[in-house]
Amino acid sequence: MKRFEKDKPRYILDSIAELALKRHKMAFISGPRQCGKTTVANILKDGYDESKYFNWDQSEFKKRWTKNPDQITQDFNLNKEKFSRLMILDEIHKSKNWKQKIKGIFDLNSKLINIIVTGSARLNVYRRGSDSLMGRYLLFRLHPFSLRELIEIDPATPEECYKNLFIKKHSLADSKSKIVNTTLIDLFNYSGFPEPLMSRKKNILNIWKRGRKEKIVKEDLRDLTQVKDINLIDVLTNILPEKIGSPLSVQSLREDLEVSHDTVSRWLAFLEELYFFFKIKPYSKSIARTLKKESKIYLFDWTDILSEGAKFENLIACHLQKACNFWEDTGEGDFTLYYLRNKDKKEVDFLITKDKHPWFSVECKYKNTSLDLNYKTFQGSLNCPHIQVVYEEGIFRKIDDKTWIISADYFLLQFV
Repeated sequence: MKRFEKDKPRYILDSIAELALKRHKMAFISGPRQCGKTTVANILKDGYDESKYFNWDQSEFKKRWTKNPDQITQDFNLNKEKFSRLMILDEIHKSKNWKQKIKGIFDLNSKLINIIVTGSARLNVYRRGSDSLMGRYLLFRLHPFSLRELIEIDPATPEECYKNLFIKKHSLADSKSKIVNTTLIDLFNYSGFPEPLMSRKKNILNIWKRGRKEKIVKEDLRDLTQVKDINLIDVLTNILPEKIGSPLSVQSLREDLEVSHDTVSRWLAFLEELYFFFKIKPYSKSIARTLKKESKIYLFDWTDILSEGAKFENLIACHLQKACNFWEDTGEGDFTLYYLRNKDKKEVDFLITKDKHPWFSVECKYKNTSLDLNYKTFQGSLNCPHIQVVYEEGIFRKIDDKTWIISADYFLLQFV
């Protein structure tokens, strides 16, 4: 893997330009704090004759926006014909009635100014103001780096991914095995976030983690919610890494924190909306005796997870969720990540559905390369392939027509 460049191109750039900006729609880019949203926006501005960057945390801009948001369009030269312009609004979701105000600017200037809105919260969740932006924007969810992106391969289409998963051909996992394996180790140890991954230093990782968590808990929560128990939410963020890989019990968290069930649920919702973690639900359609309520959660930064097995599962979950979000955001179909678990506690780590139908299931095994047979409990009902992903390199073993054991390096290279 090459050393990071300051403005390393990201997997989502072409899709934003082609699907949103060239069609005169606003591009909303959301994702975890410090995953590269502003970098993406700044790379995109290079293709414009004129660009302006506005950040809600800048006091002068905040004053202008609050008084008269239309005023910021006066910073552009709107008299020139055949002149391309880009406005970048960063963290604007912290403003009251921000969608209503952007709607007014867009409706007046959509042919003159392209608009990118970035934010470290789920921009489709914070619906402030009564006016809808339906049809005016496309949402793109930016994730941290994944293995395929770091090796600098364009994102796979769902068809390419599915085909290559089950037919072992010459691949980069073979031709550049040393680079791929080193990159996977770096991801495992330093996360997919640019700053710690670029440094490959434990002390830099620790400093970055502390700063990121403080910004999420003490700044973003303060700006977007009325919550007051910041210290207890900080404790909650320290507990969550221990819960990875198992259905999350809100009752257990309630007892640990000594607060009500509703309070814990509300705090978890805030942290999810701020991209501290994402959750996946159990798949229940057509499966007898399955769980239907308890979700599992996974962290966007898995480096706080002490168990190597849970950490490996989290890394795989992030790659699968990234692919599902990207394919959905770019119009490839409806892709959703689930897990499988029945009342007899038989479980399979992941199931991806395509257009609401089972596509393939995945079991993660950090060290054990022998086949886990729990998948057979569900395979008859799902009627889809099953893959056991192992950390050990160099494994591609077909068990039968619907079952494979595959190394993580080859498996992850097939996605986004």
